[in-house]
Amino acid sequence: MPDGTTGTGIGAAVKRVEDFRFLTGKGNYTDDLNRPGQSYAYILRSPHAHAKIKSIDTAAAKAAKGVLAVFTGEDMQVGSLPCGWQVHSKDGTPMHEPGHPPLAQGKVRYVGDQVAVVIADTYAQAKDAAEQINVDYEVLQSATTMDAALADKSLVHDEIGTNLCFDWEIGDESEVDAAIASAAHVTKIDLVNNRLVPNAMEPRAAVGEFDPATGEYTLYTTSQNPHVIRLLMGAFVLSIPEHKLRVVAPDVGGGFGSKIYHYAEEAIVTWAAPKVGRPIKWVAERAESFVSDAHGRDHISHAELALDKDGKFLALKVQTKANMGAYLSTFAPCVPTYLHATLLAGTYTTPVIHANVKAVFTNTVPVDAYRGAGRPEATYLIERIVDQAARETGIDKVEIRRRNFIPADAFPYQTPVALQYDSGDYEATLASATKIADVDGFAARKAEAAGRGKLRGMGFSTYLEACGIAPSAVVGSLGARAGLYESAEVRVHPTGSVTVFTGTHSHGQGHETTFAQLVSDRLGLPMENIEISHGDTNKVQFGMGTYGSRSLAVGGEALIRAVDKIIDKAKKIAAHVLEASAEDIEFKDGNFTVAGTDRSMAFGEVALTAYVPHNFPHDELEPGLDEKAFYDPANFTYPGGCHICEVEIDPDTGIVEVVNFTAVDDIGRVINPMIVEGQVHGGVAQGIGQALLEQAVYDENGQLMTGSFMDYTMPRADDLPSFNVATQSTLCAHNTLGVKGVGEVGAIGSPPAVINAVIDALWDKGVRDMSMPATPEKIWTALQAAE
Repeated sequence: MPDGTTGTGIGAAVKRVEDFRFLTGKGNYTDDLNRPGQSYAYILRSPHAHAKIKSIDTAAAKAAKGVLAVFTGEDMQVGSLPCGWQVHSKDGTPMHEPGHPPLAQGKVRYVGDQVAVVIADTYAQAKDAAEQINVDYEVLQSATTMDAALADKSLVHDEIGTNLCFDWEIGDESEVDAAIASAAHVTKIDLVNNRLVPNAMEPRAAVGEFDPATGEYTLYTTSQNPHVIRLLMGAFVLSIPEHKLRVVAPDVGGGFGSKIYHYAEEAIVTWAAPKVGRPIKWVAERAESFVSDAHGRDHISHAELALDKDGKFLALKVQTKANMGAYLSTFAPCVPTYLHATLLAGTYTTPVIHANVKAVFTNTVPVDAYRGAGRPEATYLIERIVDQAARETGIDKVEIRRRNFIPADAFPYQTPVALQYDSGDYEATLASATKIADVDGFAARKAEAAGRGKLRGMGFSTYLEACGIAPSAVVGSLGARAGLYESAEVRVHPTGSVTVFTGTHSHGQGHETTFAQLVSDRLGLPMENIEISHGDTNKVQFGMGTYGSRSLAVGGEALIRAVDKIIDKAKKIAAHVLEASAEDIEFKDGNFTVAGTDRSMAFGEVALTAYVPHNFPHDELEPGLDEKAFYDPANFTYPGGCHICEVEIDPDTGIVEVVNFTAVDDIGRVINPMIVEGQVHGGVAQGIGQALLEQAVYDENGQLMTGSFMDYTMPRADDLPSFNVATQSTLCAHNTLGVKGVGEVGAIGSPPAVINAVIDALWDKGVRDMSMPATPEKIWTALQAAE
């Protein structure tokens, strides 16, 4: 495979072809879509975290100006919003899976729960009319925290009799306990992985439409996986046959996991469209997004790490409570289990590991995957306890990691928590990062900062993640209710231009560029002759969408396999025309040549022959030059790396400044270094946001206290340094591209690096711990208490 460092092939820093339309305001988002005769929906949401619905009076709203209809849960008797992953408790019993009606029936379970929908000629009319709906609530005690919920004094779902969704474990607890009992040293730590609100640039939106002439439904929605939405909504909620339901996800302005799931609003507008006889549009207001989009993280963990006298890890024991919120979101159960606990080996040779996860229902917004999904939580736990162990044993923070790394010659490496890593070189990424970050010069910088009255600290994180979410056989055995393959169709047109239909979905990753680079590299075509199409279930073959950094590792491999089928068929066509054997046809730089001769055909000539078959081997080949491929990987892919953060803290104010940040990531083969750098920048920005600024906070009554940008602090440009980003790659061993994934690495490696740096800066002042987010108030208070 050519290195492609020039031109448009693999390895070239091609500017993103999609950026022109985005930067010039020509993007086509769901809110840009306006259908003929369109009406508007407004969702009336519960102001209470937990209450019985005694009655709903909609008469005044129905009579309001412009109102076409008002529906409640009593009207919308449909299926439950489904959960796509089932987890079993350690005693073998399946998780509790209570129903989730699109519009609340009998009870509301969190502030923001859908109570009624008003449909009117304009959005303003719908919103005004909703204020005239009179809901008689009987307010109940709410279980807002996991500890309160586990006391079972107030049941989120009465019918299951408990707020414990499941009690799951992995590993042999007795074996781990024995190792801990005999260890020379045991480090213990308590951690909170703070709840986050996703806040993509584009709020969620949906347009439902029904054609009475054909009986076909169309849903336009902000989705990362339109085929999955079609399957879940059609089969489980509205009972619409798939061939009668089209789902279109046009340009999507960011997702970070929050647009994977099937949400109630999608079902509501689709179900209501034939009832009002008009298309229905719903667009979330920003404040609405805070209480309707699935939140992320929200783990409380206790961990114990056993070490021998030389600092070698012997065992790790973890107990985690994971907040599910009020209902099970689409993939929520797999996040704290198979995407978290199976990563607790990290980059280290810890021989035995046991993890217990208790998933808890609370009267809060449902919690599901957020950029990294379980892997940031695992990495934070590991890298924080490793740093703490270094402090307690007196071993240097870099040295303790080196002593416990999985050696580069140990792959494939079987971990004690199910996963088998295929490739990696953790020493190489660490060495590269320490050089770029100038770790040797830190002492001088710390002394200089002290002269200015600042506290300077350096933090390390050597992380690993599992992505390219698959393979189907494995995830199926672990509870996934879907296959996790990917698909691609390559359609060669008569003149030799190409359209690629991919089952993945781009919402900021740059697929229209990187996928075109793959085809350009393989077929020798200019990128302007290649079009990438995605997001429309009527155009694209069934695909599983984009999440878990799977687009290139799974979708890209499917694409390459389809392209290779094209080349194989084209060789046979060229062989016929050139009167040679197909085995003697060589393909390079867009030309098919008879080996050892100057007889050749350009790719475009072969394509024209395929579609104008005047001289065509009809007895051997069909006309046309289209091919499809599905790819189901043999394993996850395992990106890893080293992140090093350097901070300065003003002890008088507690303000933290990230002055340097270095990220060296092993993501396998790099297709487009510019896009890789951008993905790392974005992920690190989110990781710094979690570490220093962001936290969703509920009061005791279940009210979201951080429900707007006035209270929920997002990172801004002046909160971030210029990042030092590099790659130190080993190739994935089980896909032909050698790619691993990059979309989430920044958000996985950065939070522990930041918090470790903060603690390092505060250590000499007597501060021994700091939870996320490390806000100025929290740091200032800790400093005062330590004096």
